[in-house]
Amino acid sequence: MSEHPRDTPQFYLTAPSPCPYLPGREERKVFTHLVGDRAAALNDVLTQGGFRRSQSIAYRPACEGCKACVSVRICVADFQESRSCRRVQAHNADIVGQVKPPTPTSEQYSLFRTYVTSRHGTGGMADMSVLDYAMMVEDTHVHTRLVEYRKRGPDSRILERGTGDLMAVALTDILSDGLSMVYSFYNPLAQDRSLGTYLILDHVTRARQMGLPYVYLGYWVQGSRKMDYKRRFLPQERLSPHGWERIED
Repeated sequence: MSEHPRDTPQFYLTAPSPCPYLPGREERKVFTHLVGDRAAALNDVLTQGGFRRSQSIAYRPACEGCKACVSVRICVADFQESRSCRRVQAHNADIVGQVKPPTPTSEQYSLFRTYVTSRHGTGGMADMSVLDYAMMVEDTHVHTRLVEYRKRGPDSRILERGTGDLMAVALTDILSDGLSMVYSFYNPLAQDRSLGTYLILDHVTRARQMGLPYVYLGYWVQGSRKMDYKRRFLPQERLSPHGWERIED
């Protein structure tokens, strides 16, 4: 028996609910709480083992008879931008991201509501209140940051911040071996900018600058169109029963 039972996380299993990715299927999750002094270290280990974080909870799918959800992380050192990625970078050269503490604002929530209504109008986040949003951002016991993206102003090069309207937000955990993109949202009206792709490319750049080998993207779900974009960021590693396996193409 452990001499420190409080240091051992307790895991729980949710009741079945409709799968948000594959019609006609049910999902279950195994989860544990991320609290206390060891929360950051536990979040590191669990993320490397295929878990995701939501507030002070770490979870992963535990669906009977289904293994469609596969954890994906980008190999930062070897990542090569495709021609389409370079176009996205060029198109968003007028945007700059500023790293901030995980503090919610009314401006963020307004953009969040616009994004969710446009992209996920019937999903689980459709009825999130301003208090729910605040909890999503600030209920954390791990090393978390917000990145706010705005259009560049005349002082952007000096202050490393934009001065225009808020274009996008990324809630990101800083792990020992990478950046984990917990949740991101952006202006859905700026469709020509491909802001979702841009945020991932920007996190690859940030991880490279920090000397971190990976950017964790969460789950790629085979058969789900809305998760298929994660396959494009190569090389990447996908978590299998045999460990992380490198995918080149």
